[in-house]
Amino acid sequence: MSFSVRRFSQNDLSFVSLQDNATNTIITILPACGALLHGFELPVQGSPLNIIDNYTNKQDLEKWLTTSYKGSKLSPFVCRMRNGQYKLDGGEFEIDNKAPDGTAIHGLLYNKPFKIVDEFADDKMAMVSMRYRFNKEDAGYPFDYICEVRYTLLPQQTLQVETTILNLDNCPIPIADGWHPYFQLGGTINDYEFQFSAENMVAFDETLLPTGELIHDPAFAHPAVIGDRQLDNCFVVEPIEQRPCAVLFNPNNRVWLSIFTNSRYPYLQIYTPPHRKSIAIENLSGAPDCFNNGMGLLLLSPSRSQTFTVWYQAGVAEND
Repeated sequence: MSFSVRRFSQNDLSFVSLQDNATNTIITILPACGALLHGFELPVQGSPLNIIDNYTNKQDLEKWLTTSYKGSKLSPFVCRMRNGQYKLDGGEFEIDNKAPDGTAIHGLLYNKPFKIVDEFADDKMAMVSMRYRFNKEDAGYPFDYICEVRYTLLPQQTLQVETTILNLDNCPIPIADGWHPYFQLGGTINDYEFQFSAENMVAFDETLLPTGELIHDPAFAHPAVIGDRQLDNCFVVEPIEQRPCAVLFNPNNRVWLSIFTNSRYPYLQIYTPPHRKSIAIENLSGAPDCFNNGMGLLLLSPSRSQTFTVWYQAGVAEND
């Protein structure tokens, strides 16, 4: 078969991989830690290049996961929640699991053990599905739901990632979904060209939480070099059918990444870490603190589900 699925252990971590044997494209996933995306490897100038900034071993993951959140699934909320608190239907809730600054950050599933429930490979694709049931495990989110993540490796070095949320509770539950991958195309991000389909940025206060206003910022509406610009901002995406919502390109080795989505992920959070070796490009269904500001917040009815999908395609551009 052209595609295959494999389970293996390395550096004290247990992985599942999806491989396109025709192009030597390999996706690696870490089910036991939030079903995080650990690798997207493709051949570049005769050698494999992993375009995902990941963890080198179990010790590295345990040390840095709750600082970087590299590759993590964001659920049931995304980014920061002010003081870890929100109100819903007259009730007041406070998340137990908080960051040192007092905010709740990046949801509650980033370190949860997902169970592999299905895998498949043939000549057209390789797929694996993983599931975690969150059942009122944090007093600040006393709800019962299933999060199922399906990774599908398709031809043309394309990875489809689907997240389906199913409400098992007897009341509507607040939900926002997202991903937190860091991409590295080689060298420093200062040299990368970046473009995304957004001209409005969500205004933040000094705590990196939305003020409710939008700022016109078309700096990356057309391809532009990142340079030394520091980003930790959220943008309102304007998806265009059959066109990527974001494109990243390294002119030094001609490696490119295109990200496709739809109206279910209307926000794009961008973060440039100080080391400048990778860049976080986060597709979000809601803005930061949406449990309080309502920007993209979904109230999912009992027994109903919602699916969120993003596609990553990578390759090496031919020389002009």
